[in-house]
Order: sequence, then structure tokens, then C-alpha cells
Amino acid sequence: MRLFNIIKNNAYWLVDQIKIEGKSEEEYKEEFTKLLKEYEEQKIEYLSLLMEEDFENWLLAKGFRRISVIHEYTKALEKEQLNESDFIFHALSEGSMTDEEFADAYELCRSGSANKNIPQPIEQIMAALSQELGDNWRSHCYYFLKDNELVGISIPYIEMGTTDEGRMFYFGIVPSMRGLGLGAEIHKITLYLLKKMNANTYVGSTDESNEHMINIFKKNDCVIRNKKGIYRIDKD
Repeated sequence: MRLFNIIKNNAYWLVDQIKIEGKSEEEYKEEFTKLLKEYEEQKIEYLSLLMEEDFENWLLAKGFRRISVIHEYTKALEKEQLNESDFIFHALSEGSMTDEEFADAYELCRSGSANKNIPQPIEQIMAALSQELGDNWRSHCYYFLKDNELVGISIPYIEMGTTDEGRMFYFGIVPSMRGLGLGAEIHKITLYLLKKMNANTYVGSTDESNEHMINIFKKNDCVIRNKKGIYRIDKD
């Protein structure tokens, strides 16, 4: 049974601890030590890790540095509906926006973010979309318009290794549209899109300092499930 979800490429690894009842601290340490050895042997640029803070001293002793803490929220997707809305939304696969324009929209939405994690270059993010979501990745990339103006983007998908756990690769609102309550509405529409993908549950996370995103989770009836530290180690 896997204790970590891992996204690998030649530039970085993203590792997320899977909380499994009955698994001991030593079992997590043993599996992560093997994973870390493989990372070091392959000389990958950096490894970013989400792991419970109980392991912090152990991780710091191995050369990791603490970046921040994320709050993880969840919701059962039982009665998600698409209510009447002023938003128009499209998938990138429809062809009305180019990949380059979507990359620009992504970059705009993440500007001024309260999240403390070190941002990846947008080129790496766009490459990761096709790697992690597959050949039809454009069908997961949505952008939202109101009065013909871009308001935000979201990228819903089913978590790897599961058949019904909905996630968002990214969710963001353009800076000029923040604080108007529009983010909660777009987030709610994206929960409906996840339900259409046959997701039965939703899991989302954000930095502890991102009060706007935490309020969106709460407004859409998500409940806190866990807290994890964000840790990073770079190649020597």
C-alpha cells in the first residue's frame, strides 16, 4: 500500500503523504527514506513534500527546510448542481483560447497569491499538466468569463490512484476580481464539474495564510480534514 503520492519529472518531485489509519511513524520514515535515496541518486533539482508536522524535526535533520503549512479541506459531492449564473465558462479543449493564452491567464491568477510555497515557472506548470493529466489535459482546464472579462481559472481532475477523489490542479481568481465573492461561485461550479467526472469526494488545500481560499472552502461547506507542513530540499 502506497504511503505517498509522487509526481516525478526531470526537474522536480512533488510528494504528498497519504494518511492511512494503522500505519506507524516508523513505516512512513522507512518508505520515505527509500524515496529520498532514489531522489538523491537521480540528482533531481528539488523535492517538495507535504507531510504531517510530527515529522518536522526528522525532516529538518535530513536537510529539508520548512516553507509553510497547508490546510486540507474535504466535501462529499452528493448534491452538486449547476445553478443559474452570470458566468460563461469554457474548457481549453474547445479551442477558443490558445495554450499560450491559458498560460498567461494562469500566471495572472497566481500573481499576488498569499501562498508561501515557492512558485514553479509557468513553463514547468504547463508541461506538468500534460504529464499529470494525460493527453486530454486541455479538457480539464477551464476559464471563467463575466461580461467578456476573465475572472478566473480552475483545473479539476480525479486524483491519481483513485477513481472518485476530486481535486483541483489549480484554482485562482485574477487580482482585480478578488474580494467580490466571485471565487466562491467559480469554486462551486468546479465542484459540479468534478461531480460530472464521477468524483464522490473533493479534497482541496491551501496555505494557512490564504484566508480568502479558506473562506471559499467554508462557504461551499467543505470541512477541514488535515494540516500538513510544506518542506523542500534542493540538490546540493
